[in-house]
Amino acid sequence: MKAAGGWRCPEGVEVKRCSRCRETKSRAAFAGNKSMPDGLQAYCRECSAEYYRKRQEAKGRSVRAKVAVPEGHKRCPQCEEVKPYSAWERNKSSSDGWASYCRACRAERNRVSYFQRKYGLTPAQLDALVAEQRGICCICLSAPAEHVDHCHETGRVRGVLCFSCNAALGQFKDRPDVMRRAATYVEGTSWKPTLVAPGVYQLPS
Repeated sequence: MKAAGGWRCPEGVEVKRCSRCRETKSRAAFAGNKSMPDGLQAYCRECSAEYYRKRQEAKGRSVRAKVAVPEGHKRCPQCEEVKPYSAWERNKSSSDGWASYCRACRAERNRVSYFQRKYGLTPAQLDALVAEQRGICCICLSAPAEHVDHCHETGRVRGVLCFSCNAALGQFKDRPDVMRRAATYVEGTSWKPTLVAPGVYQLPS
């Protein structure tokens, strides 16, 4: 029996024949298209996806294969893993209410963006800088190199330091003269009071 928009099988389920694979399928197998008389695409969903993939490949583009995502989960486009919603941050502006990337990938993207924006370093350049220092702070030569140090006047990156050494430079306000006096002080060769009488000390001029 023929019905508007396709054929109706004995069970009462409307069906349609795909113009590409020539198979008769239920209406649910076709995407909607208001410009068509029956309101459906001429190709079934599978054939439409295959047709789109081939057209994109002809243009030198790749099409990501669809992955089945269970209820309460989402697929991250960066790590390509399907994770539960607990691994994502909320985003009211998105269609599903969740961020585009999982928490781990989002943190990594923010980290990459931060170093690129503040220091002009790509991940490869930062890794090369740390590798050149053999992975250790170039001041104390013992702790891991984790914090990028730069000149606050010129913006030039000087190296990668540990937390303590990087903080120390900040406390000394990047003043070499103060650091030299501090080194001399620690070595005990300067600013050392001299005992001249019981309880009386003389400071160097």
